[in-house]
Amino acid sequence: METKNQKCSSKEHEKIDAKIYCRKCEIYMCSKCESIHSNLCQNHQIYNLEKNNEELFTGFCKEENHNNELEYYCKNHNLLCCAACIAKIQKKKNGIHKDCDVCLIEEIKDEKKKKLKENIKLLNELSQSLDESINKFKKIVEKINENKENLKLNIQKMFTKIRNELNNREDELLLEVEEKYEKI
Repeated sequence: METKNQKCSSKEHEKIDAKIYCRKCEIYMCSKCESIHSNLCQNHQIYNLEKNNEELFTGFCKEENHNNELEYYCKNHNLLCCAACIAKIQKKKNGIHKDCDVCLIEEIKDEKKKKLKENIKLLNELSQSLDESINKFKKIVEKINENKENLKLNIQKMFTKIRNELNNREDELLLEVEEKYEKI
């Protein structure tokens, strides 16, 4: 989600840069709207957009009644979790994450970026290999089409030659018959 230069959701302040985001209301607020919102909705989870320019907005947990920002990553299940997810997991000894390796998103971020770069490199290599294979296939198809045309030409030449031979033989036989009957 893009947070830079996000404007306030209020029609009265739509030209003012947003300072916070309320996950429950799904709105962006300037400092004026934030004070009103904080008084009216004290239990809502808000995200400070000015907190750190380099901070990645990771989103909020979608689990019911959690309303927390996603901060953790379960390596075993490849899932993002919030503090409530981790607390819920620790309370239940038979929970699906009881034996999982869980870390902060920040700790896994660089590893995931590196893996993503490796996957992009691999995909580029596969794409290049696929392009090469497609080009080879096109050349094979061109060669097959060329061979087909050559074969058709050879067949036509052969039959033309056979027809010519047959016509010549026909002419010879007709001439021979004519000559023999003339002698009689």
